[in-house]
Amino acid sequence: MILTLQAPPALSPDAAARIAPVAAAIKSVQDAQSRLPPPANDGEALVRMVDVEQAGRRAMMKVDLHDLPQPERNAAFQAMWGPISAIDKANQHRLLAMLPPEGWFYKSKYGSDAAEAAFLIVQHADLDLWRRFVPVLEPLVAKGEVKGSEYALMFDRLALKEGRPQRYGSQLTCKDGKFVVDTLEDPDHVDERRKAMGFDTTLAENAKRFADLPPCN
Repeated sequence: MILTLQAPPALSPDAAARIAPVAAAIKSVQDAQSRLPPPANDGEALVRMVDVEQAGRRAMMKVDLHDLPQPERNAAFQAMWGPISAIDKANQHRLLAMLPPEGWFYKSKYGSDAAEAAFLIVQHADLDLWRRFVPVLEPLVAKGEVKGSEYALMFDRLALKEGRPQRYGSQLTCKDGKFVVDTLEDPDHVDERRKAMGFDTTLAENAKRFADLPPCN
């Protein structure tokens, strides 16, 4: 599905230029996909869907807006997020229409790439879908059909949205222009829980990955 991307009218030329790579990245992937034959199966369709949404997110992480006035910074952020959010919604509707009878896209049937794509689409959804799929994913971890780290990411996101502390320390929040770990349960044992779920970094090591990013908004 190709969406038309339009820049909002209220941005200054400087702000518009800073966020332009986000729309350009999305359009580049959409254009490339438009030249391909239709997906051969649902697994291939899922991977293509995520390629589009990830293009915008990767570009957005490199955009630096910290020195803009707050109102314009907010407007620029919303302008970047608008097309990504629209793509997310379209992907979610399409995923639900494709959902197999067993309730998830098993790695053994659809392949690792497609299973991970399905996870990302739901991870970028909302409270209703997280509540629906967290209980579905949990038993599939033990069966090897879902990565433990993926289940942990969705569990943490759901917990924070419901006002509970996260368990695995996977979710960051913006504080004073920097990404920091959001509210955490039992911090002394978080690295043990992370290891059990297959994370390849400790909490501190994961935080370092975000140290060199532009200031968050």
